Amino acid sequence: MILLRLALKSLRSRILTVSLTVFAIALSVALFLGVEKVRTGAKASFADTISGTDLIVGARSGGVQLLLYSVFRVGNATNNVTWQSYQDIAARPEVKWIVPLSLGDSHRGFRVLGTTTAFFDRYKYRGGRDIDFAQGTQFNDLFDTVLGADVASELGYKIGDEIVVAHGVASFTEHDDKPFRVSGILEKTGTPVDRTVFVSLAAIEAIHIDWQGGGRSQTPISAKDVRQMDLKPKSVSAALVGVTSRLKIFTLQRWINDYTQEPLLAILPGVALSELWSLIGVAETALIGVSTMVVITALLGMIAMIFSGLNERRREMALLRAIGARPRTILTLLTTEAALMSLMAVLLGLALLYTGLFVAQSYIDAAFGLYLEITWPSRRELVVLALVVLAGTLVSLIPALRAYFLSLADGMQVRS
Repeated sequence: MILLRLALKSLRSRILTVSLTVFAIALSVALFLGVEKVRTGAKASFADTISGTDLIVGARSGGVQLLLYSVFRVGNATNNVTWQSYQDIAARPEVKWIVPLSLGDSHRGFRVLGTTTAFFDRYKYRGGRDIDFAQGTQFNDLFDTVLGADVASELGYKIGDEIVVAHGVASFTEHDDKPFRVSGILEKTGTPVDRTVFVSLAAIEAIHIDWQGGGRSQTPISAKDVRQMDLKPKSVSAALVGVTSRLKIFTLQRWINDYTQEPLLAILPGVALSELWSLIGVAETALIGVSTMVVITALLGMIAMIFSGLNERRREMALLRAIGARPRTILTLLTTEAALMSLMAVLLGLALLYTGLFVAQSYIDAAFGLYLEITWPSRRELVVLALVVLAGTLVSLIPALRAYFLSLADGMQVRS
């Protein structure tokens, strides 16, 4: 107890250098834990890109490929699912709801998705959150469109603006004879929904009804005339499916994968997301490595501080020895000081982290769609904090051992 009081008084007498060292370690601890929060938050947000959907159905290909183009709007389908097959799936007793997805067109770099109004009711993210409208409503007219938050903000669109859809993903040919009107703008979700232009499934048929072989036919059909035509789709790119019971998911999946009319594939979104994360998870390891190096650098700074302070404290050490302190007492004193500094740095780092999370959580969620949950430190984080304190104590042994071997006479010498 006496040694602890002595260590506290010693730290107080060097308040400036100690405070700077503690603050440097605290910043590194806050950065490490912040990176850990971002890592776990990013992984959770990625896993929650789509929730509440039991199966994703598309043409037979790879599970990750189907997930990429149907959910993340990356790439294209190897083939489409015929409308008859879609109806056969929808008619299955296991199916509670089904939402068609039709891809292929774009607007100024953003993918256009043809679907039904059921998409806005059935698509869930982040553990069951609904898509909300920031402005406007769903499709009320054949040529209405709903924009994701990023599309509207980056292109400066507002309700009532007119947009023209381009044919294909990287095409300069536009469906300019059938423009769309912005009827709604969605709230930011942090999912691919933000970068998507939504139109009705019938509208996809309408803008392509007079196209042949990638170009408009010699007898174009006006937007007015197309409203009188049968706009039932011939095929869709994929479909989101919800089942009546969790117990029936694998029964329906097996039936779809064995469907004889055409080769189809049904995947579990959670499984495919895990596979995709394992492919891009190298960035997770890089983040952990960088933050670990920051903590190590701060601890090395503490060693340098203790070493530089030893020369100034030679007389202090000699006086302690002169009044009866043994060499191991000096060693224990220095390691106790380092342990206290590390503990204070850890507590300050936690305070900085949670203050930053409290202040910036809503902004990060709104700006980047990354939800960083404010929770008590996890077991992994507590282990890391304990290791920081332990490492700070252990690294202090290097200068402490040097002080241990300093003779009493060394501290009494006057050095010019």
